[in-house]
Amino acid sequence: MGWSSWNEYGPDINETVVRDTIDRMVATGLKDAGYVYVNIDDGWQRYKGSRGEHPLEIDPVKFPNGIKSVADYAHSKGFKLGIYSGPGDTTCAGFTGSENHAEEDAKMFASWGVDHLKYDACCSHHDAPQAEVQQVMLDMSKSLIATNRSIVFHACHCGWANIWEWAAEEGSNQWRIGQDISDDFNYPGNREKYYFDVLDMLDRGNNITQFSGPGHWNDYDMLIVGLNGESKQLVGTGASDLEYRTHFGMWSIVNSPLLIGASIAKLSRYDLETLTNKEIIELNQDPLGQPASVVYENANRTLQIYAKQMKDESMAIALLNRGDATADMTVNMRKDLTVGWDVYKLRDLLKHKDLGPYDIPFTVEVRAHEAKMYRAYKVACTVGC
Repeated sequence: MGWSSWNEYGPDINETVVRDTIDRMVATGLKDAGYVYVNIDDGWQRYKGSRGEHPLEIDPVKFPNGIKSVADYAHSKGFKLGIYSGPGDTTCAGFTGSENHAEEDAKMFASWGVDHLKYDACCSHHDAPQAEVQQVMLDMSKSLIATNRSIVFHACHCGWANIWEWAAEEGSNQWRIGQDISDDFNYPGNREKYYFDVLDMLDRGNNITQFSGPGHWNDYDMLIVGLNGESKQLVGTGASDLEYRTHFGMWSIVNSPLLIGASIAKLSRYDLETLTNKEIIELNQDPLGQPASVVYENANRTLQIYAKQMKDESMAIALLNRGDATADMTVNMRKDLTVGWDVYKLRDLLKHKDLGPYDIPFTVEVRAHEAKMYRAYKVACTVGC
């Protein structure tokens, strides 16, 4: 959980922005809610152009006190700092990359006190054979481990090369399951034949839940909450408050890393209420680490029920209405969730309200593009317990 600079600032990131973001995350309650990673994306580097022509150095204008100074400040406030590079000669924004310098760069990042590395291979290795992508990711993973510093490793390859099948074995802690997210809830097709909207990402992840678990996560890309169609880096016209809240709830229940992409200064009160809902965050941070899967969908896939077991043996449930009209949705514990509960109670995680107990299926109206989020608890069970 944390914040990443790219969606709002792109390559125009600097020390002042990062320090201000840290301060605002404390003041807004985001830190208390669990957002502790502050990740500097592409653009911190001094030079544009190939590694063969330039060393990998910090831009002295953007970061006059260096990255270590920023990391020290982050640590002093209880945060962790992330940095960005890639295995190519250049990065996606055209800055100097880490090609053939994984060991050297890993040592440098560790010396700065970095806690997270996003290692972006899509631009340099988009069409590379899978074996080559695996090798460059393994080179950096082994180099980070050799530093003896605990650094979260994000192997970012936009969902190509079946990365979810092998990244965990190579020491990656998260990997993107698809191309960049757009600032849309449901756009027809893919914008520019590339970007995935919220529903596209969910569909992409439904078939690969078995690869996600504690310490190694399917990454559905950064949160778009609060962008409102104004990102200089992402395409998309934005989403409604309700759609952003649905997006956050679904990212939480499928266990995607939760990285805010908007400027903290621009988040509305509604955005902050969405992002700091600790009962929703608990679904994402549950120690069992089981991602939700689709347990029911209607014939045209406009209504879906996602569910997963929590460590305390409760069940997390999302009732997702992908359609354009309000609909009644019903949860049958035995049929849909395959739990033999005769009597159960519910906790509405958005209204923070207890419901029940029930001894019949639960039915509720769900608005278009809304996800109702619940946690179900067993009260009584006599058969199949």
